[in-house]
Amino acid sequence: MPTVRDIRTNEGDEPITMLTAYDAPTAAIVDEAGVDIVLVGDSVGNTSLGYETTLPVTVDDMVRHVSAVSRAIDDALVVADMPFLSFGVDESDSIENAGRMLKEADAEAVKLECGPHTVELTERLVELGIPVMAHLGLTPQHVNQYGGYPRQGTDQDAAERILELAQAHEDAGAFSLVLEHVPANLAATVTETLETPTIGIGAGPDCDGQVLVVDDAVGLSEWSPSFAKQFGDVRAEMASAVEAYVEAVESGAFPAEEHSHEEGDLEDIY
Repeated sequence: MPTVRDIRTNEGDEPITMLTAYDAPTAAIVDEAGVDIVLVGDSVGNTSLGYETTLPVTVDDMVRHVSAVSRAIDDALVVADMPFLSFGVDESDSIENAGRMLKEADAEAVKLECGPHTVELTERLVELGIPVMAHLGLTPQHVNQYGGYPRQGTDQDAAERILELAQAHEDAGAFSLVLEHVPANLAATVTETLETPTIGIGAGPDCDGQVLVVDDAVGLSEWSPSFAKQFGDVRAEMASAVEAYVEAVESGAFPAEEHSHEEGDLEDIY
């Protein structure tokens, strides 16, 4: 069972594996497969709640989904994503919101979409016993500022800012760092520079670990980013099963005799 300390020291011989999960059945499958870290991402807004972005997701939404995932996990480390404007505005509110993920939802750490404004917050949370996973590169909560989801760190100045922020968050006590949608050579440089392990998503093969949205990994998403890979086709399997159910009901094949029972003592009620 990996701990925050295990991940920070990255003592394993194999790369760190991380997947998202948003509900108990999925979390159980991911956990049984041996994934090291289960991230309950604010991507629940896109994958499960019907939103176009992560911005509408609330702290209460996250507490509910993190709680469901935590109840199904036996071994993996559970990390809760902090949703838009739940942190970085007021320190006391940030601490309270992050604390809820551990106190109420049984997460073991939180993830922050980071910038200069989260360095001091990371240090304060760690001081209080709330482990922090940092996140740099493409941070989806800035979708309106970006005008979409473009690759980050593509020029010298931007790359240097990401490296500087990565070092600052390591110094502040973050136990790991997600690098999203950045050039592979930048991710390799950050990984080599830091002692803190890096976990990449669209950041090349040289990070200390990898993360994907579970819907992308299993082939449930209608669309996946170019840096994701579908390792299954769950969407097609589900569609096939639902179509078979509809056909069976409409044809009268379901329910069959083995799906029903009769009670002899009820024969006299007519």
